[in-house]
Amino acid sequence: MNLTLHVWRQPAPGQPGRIVDYPAPDISPDMSFLEMLDVVNERLIERGEEPIAFDHDCREGICGSCGLMINGAAHGPMKLTTACQLHMRSFKDGDEIWIEPWRAKAFPVVKDLIVDRSAFDRIIQAGGYISAPTGTAQDANALPIGKPEADWAMDNAACIGCGACVAACPNASASLFTAAKITHLGALPQGQPERMRRALAMVDRMDLEGFGGCTLFGECQEACPKGISIDAIMQMNRDYVLASATKVEAKEWSGSA
Repeated sequence: MNLTLHVWRQPAPGQPGRIVDYPAPDISPDMSFLEMLDVVNERLIERGEEPIAFDHDCREGICGSCGLMINGAAHGPMKLTTACQLHMRSFKDGDEIWIEPWRAKAFPVVKDLIVDRSAFDRIIQAGGYISAPTGTAQDANALPIGKPEADWAMDNAACIGCGACVAACPNASASLFTAAKITHLGALPQGQPERMRRALAMVDRMDLEGFGGCTLFGECQEACPKGISIDAIMQMNRDYVLASATKVEAKEWSGSA
């Protein structure tokens, strides 16, 4: 396959960037998208040029590092597929491919196709964990959990934190990511003691990070490589509203409101 790549190049944060065109001849259709970029970079290095910087790690669709906008779509044209699992047979000989980083205020560009997604880490730090003692593994496994609850928790726990939901959302909202992290813990008995506090802390942190508001546009679930549903956002909103009301009532009861 002979392709033409239009790649966003930006030398450093805060510096101007631009689209640079690169020919990509003799690309095997069996290559993954990242393997294709590896080949292009090898050729750039041989010519003494700066290689294209992009994030990657496991290349198995698990870690969420490979966040790229490919022809305007998060992770490319294939649904339920990360960029590292996208293969070049999804394109045709002679195609022009536009490759850009995630575009969001909360995801500043570090270099070329790499963005800083540490805002996600801070949302998790705000409450994406269970700190209440739940016993050892044996004790925890002895606690019966219904299949619907277990399935709902596992569906949301599949989130890999890639940021595709933010990149695809016209508002650059992180609601699907935050909702998945809140919901998969809140669906389990072990997560109940901190459920309300978790919703308040994580949603407030998400807003503080500068992500946009959710209008249930739905593009996030279309772009999510793990197929997480926006039903999680509605669950998060219910928890947040309930937690906010409970917090106000507690203040009034104590006379501190």
